[in-house]
Amino acid sequence: MNSLLVIAPYQHAGTWVFDDPKVGLHQEPFVSGADDIMDLLTADIPDAKHGFTLIFSARAFPGYQAHFVKSREEHDGVWYAWPEKKIEGWLCPALFKYFPTAPDDIFVQARPGKHG
Repeated sequence: MNSLLVIAPYQHAGTWVFDDPKVGLHQEPFVSGADDIMDLLTADIPDAKHGFTLIFSARAFPGYQAHFVKSREEHDGVWYAWPEKKIEGWLCPALFKYFPTAPDDIFVQARPGKHG
C-alpha cells in the first residue's frame, strides 16, 4: 500500500466530490463538515471548484498543510478534528477504501490541479 495517496476533488452540483475508479468511487461527496474543510483547504487555490490535488497520508510528510486527529466513530464513518482551525469533519466509509482501519492522524496537502 502507498504511504501517500492522491485524489482530485472538484465541485459537482455545489458539493465537493471526488472520483477514484481504482477503488470504485464516482462523485463521492464530502459532507458533514468535511465540505467546510475543503473550502478552507482550497481558499488560496484559484479555480479549485474545477479540481485540485489532495495528497493525504496517515504519516506526516514534507509539505503537509493540515493535520487531522481522529475524534470519534459514527454511522460507519469517522470524525476528524483540525485543531488549528477548530473545525471537525466526518469521513464516510469510503475512508476504508484507503486505510484498513481509521488512522489516528491524517496529514494533507492541497495544491492546484484539474479534475479529469
